[in-house]
Amino acid sequence: MADRPHRNIYIAGAGIAGLTLALALAKLGARVTILERNDTVQEFGAGLQISPNARQALNALGLDKALRKIAFEPDGIDIYPFGHQRPLTSLILGETARERFGLPYAVMHRADLAEALFKACKPFANVDIQFGIRDFTVTNTSDGVSIVIDKPGGDKQPVKANAFVGADGVGSHTRTTLLGGSEAAYSGYIAWRALIDIDALSPGLSTTHTSLLWGPGFHAVAYPVPHRDKINLALFAREPLSLGFGIRPAPNLPPAARRDPRFAAILEKAETWTHWPLAAVSTARWHLGRIGLIGDAAHAMLPFQAQGAAMGIEDAMVLAPLLMSEDNAETAFERFDTTRRGRVTRVASMSEANGRIFHMRRPLSLARDAVVRMQGPTGHLKRLHWLYDYDPVSR
Repeated sequence: MADRPHRNIYIAGAGIAGLTLALALAKLGARVTILERNDTVQEFGAGLQISPNARQALNALGLDKALRKIAFEPDGIDIYPFGHQRPLTSLILGETARERFGLPYAVMHRADLAEALFKACKPFANVDIQFGIRDFTVTNTSDGVSIVIDKPGGDKQPVKANAFVGADGVGSHTRTTLLGGSEAAYSGYIAWRALIDIDALSPGLSTTHTSLLWGPGFHAVAYPVPHRDKINLALFAREPLSLGFGIRPAPNLPPAARRDPRFAAILEKAETWTHWPLAAVSTARWHLGRIGLIGDAAHAMLPFQAQGAAMGIEDAMVLAPLLMSEDNAETAFERFDTTRRGRVTRVASMSEANGRIFHMRRPLSLARDAVVRMQGPTGHLKRLHWLYDYDPVSR
């Protein structure tokens, strides 16, 4: 922006939220520095769902062409209650979602989106991404923030900036240390994730639809990632927290899972799985002075509405213009909190409720199935209109 030519913003974390914020700020004329602890852009996980609300933001940043190369638009979502041979219903997406919201509902590999954002940032001379950062400290000052960066070789670099944004994920150092906020809490759920060849589950599951399989105390999601010729698998169950993140030979699902042929096929087709304890973040403080949070650092949520990345992308698009237009970053963070907290709290609550709904046992599962059947194949588009039709660019 012409009236704010010297805004200097530091961001912790080169994940999806941090890279989206950096790109948005760069396009507005800010000088942006990202501090990343890893040696490269890294996005753990596999599949990622980008609904129209997130695509609105990414397209506004000029990523539509890049996303069309790596994304796949499922025709719908097939819902299988436990033991059912045919879907209870197929929720329509595809062209119907495009017509309803003007943008697609797409799936892709998480790392592909991170790479697309990284490549979009690289041409900007006003974006500097520093990898291998060992640590950082940040102090509020009268006119901005004072940062000391612990560089890879052990040198400590002091710098000044207008604002510091923690986009450093669930275990955010910015939240827990700089803002004195809460640690992430284990949700009680484990995610088991794997990628398999795209034809490995056919004809049992569609390669043009997302499949959502419900079970008594567990559920699964499967969808194609054709750009990589793979199917993304994610199994979810409640477990005591005994093991951390790591590669495991097989999910520890209840024995009942193998009584359903689709769950049994999923368990047999993938040789290795990533064991991923799911943590949630709820913190009263999203900012202190000119230090603030976005994305999972502020509000990590369960993935049962597939909106975690979308909320971080929305955050970035709302915060960037505030940091450029407000007289100081503290006011920008206050306005950001007011604008965003209600929406992300609603999405987090819905995601948590979905976990209970997906895992229902009889007789409650019978009532659930009847409601889903009654809503029909387009009921979700009406029910979730408030979520998907949100435009973070115009906020």
